[in-house]
Amino acid sequence: MHAVAALTAAGAALVLGAATAMAQGPQGQAPQGQTVYVRAGRLIDPASGRVSENVGLLIRDGRIVSVGVATPPPGAKVVDLSRETVLPGLIDVHVHLTFNAEDAGPKALTISIPRQAIDGVHNARKTLMAGFTTVRNVGASHFTDVALRDAITAGEVDGPRMQVSGPPIGATGGHADENLLPEEFNYESDGVANGPWEARAKVRRNFKYGADLIKFMATGGVLSHGDSVGGQQLSQEEMDAIVTEAHLWGRKVAVHAHGTDGIKAAIRAGADSIEHCSFIDDEGIALAKARGTYLDFDIYNDDYIMAEGPKVGIEPASLAKEHLVGQTQRDNFTKAVRAGAKMAFATDAGVYPHGDNARQFHYMVKYGMTPMQAIRAATTSGADLMGLQGRVGCVSVGCYADLVAVPTDPLKQVEVLEHVDFVMKGGVVYKGAAGETP
Repeated sequence: MHAVAALTAAGAALVLGAATAMAQGPQGQAPQGQTVYVRAGRLIDPASGRVSENVGLLIRDGRIVSVGVATPPPGAKVVDLSRETVLPGLIDVHVHLTFNAEDAGPKALTISIPRQAIDGVHNARKTLMAGFTTVRNVGASHFTDVALRDAITAGEVDGPRMQVSGPPIGATGGHADENLLPEEFNYESDGVANGPWEARAKVRRNFKYGADLIKFMATGGVLSHGDSVGGQQLSQEEMDAIVTEAHLWGRKVAVHAHGTDGIKAAIRAGADSIEHCSFIDDEGIALAKARGTYLDFDIYNDDYIMAEGPKVGIEPASLAKEHLVGQTQRDNFTKAVRAGAKMAFATDAGVYPHGDNARQFHYMVKYGMTPMQAIRAATTSGADLMGLQGRVGCVSVGCYADLVAVPTDPLKQVEVLEHVDFVMKGGVVYKGAAGETP
């Protein structure tokens, strides 16, 4: 009897899961032909900088088809956000959905690849519910990020739209390598490459197994064992080879770089974005601005690392490195803002708990951006960096119906974005009651 009951329950679950997937359609979007009318009390359009009152958005097949519609057409599903401020779904261009902040230091060695994949499913939903409807996952083990992206695209799990890099590429013993095991284990991480041709081969391998972009480690890092946080770890020739190969395939390159020389070498190689940018100097900022390279500063997570790091197992040496990085990185963020460099919203989620991404808005405003600039970094700039202009991070005709709403004005208090009370992705409501004010 128990076996029969279990089979019956399993069958019901499969039917329910299939029905849910069919209702949402591909990529979690609304089913074909469904019309949704969103009544926004205030609408922020980051692309134009305009804020409009009492705007109706008409959505069909998961995309915005009209803006400024006065009344819903017959048969449309109505989502009433007339007491809310509505803006595009947010974009974080530097996350690690398959990693957890509490799995730091030696504990990381106990986390299996299957466990990382399962963690990714959990963290993807947390990220979506926090209002981030698009992310760029820059670094994951054994293509767990590819599997997660594909599961979200298929409508099998809830999560943001994803671009993924697969395993990051780097030197033996560097920030891309696992350095916590002794020599007798003879282990190297799957992104390790030495020399230009090995590096090119890793680029090709990553694309073979489904990566959308390439991530490489130009310098040491805060949380890696035994290296200097700013020390350059790849030669100019190796960086040139990686970027050239990725661009041959029509793909972009994100570069982990804290140190001054490594940052400039990566920019000269043609990288599309520099992540962290901690010790960037005036020359580096000017070079990035001249070449149109994005600078992605993760200026929130210093607070989490310094406060919680000892509790979650971060090594004392890594805490010392973070102490060197923290305020300097924030001061250089201010310099980059004043210089007018391209900047996107990038948090390094996974170093701090997923779902807290929006806590960075406070620091971006504190260190030089206006609230509108910070919102643009997390919408239009993120979309530009990812090559998704006109599809995400926007509220104009043709954009995906990715929307978030908050009860007060984020242009007056940007911290309200830390607690969005409505999330829509592709015309599907994931948070907040459809047809009611949240």
